[in-house]
Amino acid sequence: MKGSIQFVDALLAEHGPEEHVQRDGDDPSDEALDAYSKVVTTVAKQVVGSVASLRVSRRSGGWQGQGAGSAVVLTPDGFLITSAHVVEGTSRGRASFSDGRELRFEVVGRDPLSDLAVIRASEAGLEPVSLGNADRLQVGQLVVAVGNPMGFSGSITAGVVSALGRSFPARDGYTTRFIENVIQTDAALNPGNSGGALVDGRGRMVGVNTAVAGVGLGLAVPFNQATRRIIAALMREGRFRRAYIGIAGGRRPLPPRVARAVDRTAAVEVVEVIPGSPAARAGLQREDLIIDVGGSPVVDANDLQRLMATEAIGQPLAVRAFRGSELLELTVVPEELRS
Repeated sequence: MKGSIQFVDALLAEHGPEEHVQRDGDDPSDEALDAYSKVVTTVAKQVVGSVASLRVSRRSGGWQGQGAGSAVVLTPDGFLITSAHVVEGTSRGRASFSDGRELRFEVVGRDPLSDLAVIRASEAGLEPVSLGNADRLQVGQLVVAVGNPMGFSGSITAGVVSALGRSFPARDGYTTRFIENVIQTDAALNPGNSGGALVDGRGRMVGVNTAVAGVGLGLAVPFNQATRRIIAALMREGRFRRAYIGIAGGRRPLPPRVARAVDRTAAVEVVEVIPGSPAARAGLQREDLIIDVGGSPVVDANDLQRLMATEAIGQPLAVRAFRGSELLELTVVPEELRS
């Protein structure tokens, strides 16, 4: 368990210097491979042992169903990351590895609003994946998806980052949240790839494969500083807490006169205030234009969503908003978001 605690601490620390992938020595067969193939084959050798094939059973009412997916080893003592939807409706299952081991696992924690979950295998001695940073990806960069599509374990597909900064809706009960900065790739993904690793050309995990959005289009939850915080919370507490103020809103351009006065071009227009919510108690109303929260500018719903971190729960936040031509200064105290 000591190794897991150290891993959690490392997740919360600043991303340090990147490690270089150990390359194989000279081999006559290398001459038959082009540069692209060398990268993919090297990554495959490095990562396949860290990706497990999951089998789960789900009970709902009077029926039982079977599910499958992938997971990636985070620590040698048995913690793995997968997609929350892969282990939805179950608390345990079996994980198969490329070395032939088949281990039982239990679900440690799920966060449906990021589509991430942490599970723990019944044995230690696993091979953890190298960790990267999705914030450093560039469009056109080579990526490799490792998983178990259609039950075929240890499958490798390669492609490029075809877009960055996508948003992907995730739901938990009646609550909907957009996962930000989703990675779009043309590396082929199929059912069973969910929860597997998306890695860069040096074998570092930069994303967790989450969805097939169409032919030749796959999406992955980015692995970055925000993801590290979620994983650390799931390992420690089994859940990730988010703040909530109780509004629905969207981006709206500011009138030129107002824009000049506050040095902004847009704000978040409040289109709904949930009765009894922190926003309602603070005095926010429909059609108010929120320009900053806690001193941070907000121009769209994503900006506001980013500010609703665990640390904001129960903490007074100054809100500046326009109501007509009047500049309001209000105080809102976020609560914990409940599904």
